[in-house]
Amino acid sequence: MTEIKKGAAAATDTADAPVEKKPRGRKPAAKALTEGTAKKTEVKAAGEKKAAEKKPAEKKAAEKKPAAKPAEPKQSVVIQYGSDEVVTKDVVAAAVKAYKSKHRGVEIKTVEVYIKPEEKAAYYVVNGDDSQGDNKIELF
Repeated sequence: MTEIKKGAAAATDTADAPVEKKPRGRKPAAKALTEGTAKKTEVKAAGEKKAAEKKPAEKKAAEKKPAAKPAEPKQSVVIQYGSDEVVTKDVVAAAVKAYKSKHRGVEIKTVEVYIKPEEKAAYYVVNGDDSQGDNKIELF
C-alpha cells in the first residue's frame, strides 16, 4: 500500500487545475502609457474640481480686503520766471514729443529734464544719451 502524504495529495489536486500563464517581462509600453495617462487625468480632474470649489471663497475674501487707502494728493509743479510760468509736466511731455519726432521707433526708458529759466529753455536727456546736441526746448 502506498501512503499518500498530505503534501503530495495537495500537489496532485493542483496539477489537475488549469494553470494560468503569466506574461513574462514588462507590460507593453502602449498599455502602460495609457494606464498612466488615465491615472494622471483622473488626478488632474480631481485637482481642478478642488480648485474650482476654492475660487468663490477666494473672491469673497478679496472683495472684503480692500481697505480705504488715503488718496494720493494731486501734484503739480509750476516754475515761474518773471511774468512767465510753465508746468513741469508739460515740459516733460514736450521733451518726449521732440525726442520721438527725431528718433522714430526708439523705446523711451528714462527722461531727464533740466530747466534753465535764465535761458528760458529746458534741456532733456533720453535713455542717458544727450550726444545729439539738439535736445533744447524753448519754454517761454
